[in-house]
Amino acid sequence: MGLTGGQVDRIDAILGPAGLLAERLAGYRHRPQQQAMAEAVAAALAAGATLICEAGTGTGKTFAYLVPALLSGRKVLVSTGTRNLQDQLFQRDLPLVREVLEVPVRIAMLKGRGNYLCRYRLDAALEDHRHRSAGLRRQLLMVREWATVTASGDVAELDLPEDAPVWPAVTSNSDNCLGQGCPEWGRCHLVEARRRAQGAELVVVNHHLLCADLSLRDEGFGEVLPGADCFIVDEAHQLPEVATSFFGTVVSGRQLLDLTRDLELAYQREAGDVPELLDRAAELRRGVLDLRLCLGEEPRRGPWRELAENPDTVRALEEARARLRDLRTALAALQGRGKGLDSCLARGAELDQRLTLLVEGGEAEDIRWYETQGRGFRLHQTPLQVADIFQSQRERRPAAWVFTSATLAVGEGFEHFARRLGIEDARTERWESPFDYNRQALWFVPRGMPDPGTDAYDAAVAELAAPIIEYSRGRAFLLFTSHRALRAAARALEPRVTYPLLVQGSAPRAELLERFRHLGNAVLLGTASFWEGVDVRGEALSCVIIDKLPFASPGDPVLAARIDALRRRGGNPFREFQLPQAVIALKQGAGRLIRDDRDRGVLVVCDPRLLSRSYGWAFLDSLPPMLRSRELEDVRRFFAADAG
Repeated sequence: MGLTGGQVDRIDAILGPAGLLAERLAGYRHRPQQQAMAEAVAAALAAGATLICEAGTGTGKTFAYLVPALLSGRKVLVSTGTRNLQDQLFQRDLPLVREVLEVPVRIAMLKGRGNYLCRYRLDAALEDHRHRSAGLRRQLLMVREWATVTASGDVAELDLPEDAPVWPAVTSNSDNCLGQGCPEWGRCHLVEARRRAQGAELVVVNHHLLCADLSLRDEGFGEVLPGADCFIVDEAHQLPEVATSFFGTVVSGRQLLDLTRDLELAYQREAGDVPELLDRAAELRRGVLDLRLCLGEEPRRGPWRELAENPDTVRALEEARARLRDLRTALAALQGRGKGLDSCLARGAELDQRLTLLVEGGEAEDIRWYETQGRGFRLHQTPLQVADIFQSQRERRPAAWVFTSATLAVGEGFEHFARRLGIEDARTERWESPFDYNRQALWFVPRGMPDPGTDAYDAAVAELAAPIIEYSRGRAFLLFTSHRALRAAARALEPRVTYPLLVQGSAPRAELLERFRHLGNAVLLGTASFWEGVDVRGEALSCVIIDKLPFASPGDPVLAARIDALRRRGGNPFREFQLPQAVIALKQGAGRLIRDDRDRGVLVVCDPRLLSRSYGWAFLDSLPPMLRSRELEDVRRFFAADAG
């Protein structure tokens, strides 16, 4: 797989030291790694081949795949990990590169159904005056006003939090969408977004939509992207978990409660003369709430056998299923009375089928488990592995594939990632970050830390962090592997730290990050969601402290099932799965520190196992080549020089 001389020259004329980007973009810096990646991507797209590549932080991988994608003359799908990355790619990076290249490529962005205003549900919510708080009323009025001017219907346009209570009321999901039976079908924002995607030559989606398109599970809208012959998957390290979740079965308390609420709305519009419908909805609601109580107050994830061994929980689950069937029976008697009622009937049938599958069990190797959080719960059946599923979906659509991320390799190899998705015969490439880590960063592992499994460990982490935060003058992320450890550190540091302390859970994630950037001297304590996808450049983030090596909890039911299966096959679960996953997670956390060639900072890994256990080399080989020290005084000197 290679490029002709003319194709190489074309890439050089754009990304080279004297290329178009250098000529037209202020502040652009030529990076050999970026140019090499662009050439590798161009070769994969031209040959219809598969490329797995890691590009270190600062490589500029977005431009490295957008340039060949826009020049390819093919229909390209670019998949990213999050909606924020989608927005950045579509609204900033993609238009910029297209303008510089002066290519008339039609582009589009497509998000999941819940990201678009549903006019039908907005009208219904405005008519519904039950149980409405003043805050929800204000938000509904904001949405109503915005609905008259928005062209795309993308809820990201409106300055409301992602978890605002208004969104479930004015957006649809695969359960409650009326499809072509909706009276607003002709003006549907989602239908229009999909129409634009089908007509575009480059479409930006996310990993969940990628899985939906591959599997043709598109909830009644048909195939989204017929004819796409090049797939570029950015933040590809997230794809195996997204695919595992997507190809499983889930029933949540929220889905069941949403059904009762939507039924009550449909009742007001279409069946006001059948009050027993409201009784059936109320009975199902009580059944769902009783089941949640039986699952225990504390947030947790547990294997299905724990649920099945508790007679009260089994009884509550069966009671909820019975109430759902009663509701289905009542709705079946009214079939044809109205679109809303018919939609609720179809949803009830689907939820009943999923619950039956969950209770009775599906494929022998599928994992059944449950989780609780706040007032909600979710019942899962998850495939043990998705390699066969994903590979079979790819084989149905011969195409070029590029999988890229800053964190795909473990050491020099990509075997772990490729094995999880069943990818064979791929070309692999890895480019180091262009940053000068020896000059810009110090890596510190303290002496004398207790074993992470002991009760004294959390206190020792806080004791170590307190002086380092003073040396760094705030400007720090403290990343934890558990909420329990985060809460313990927050309690210990609050009276000792003289800088603003921002704690995950005290405000929405986006708000905490905005305050962190604005304050310039804050200390942010976070868990999993802050380990990746966070880009804070400049002095505001100058220190990252990681409490433990990020091994997944062995009590997690999905991990426990994978470990058992690997063991039964004669494999080594720790070496084959747990260690590679932890290495990639640590690379993500460490990657928060240096985001620009002018950044300077200290990475602190508190966990003594990094140097005391034989597996520590796997982490060390995957971290950037920073200066290393075990002396706290070196940390003080680093920040003192920084201040000078």
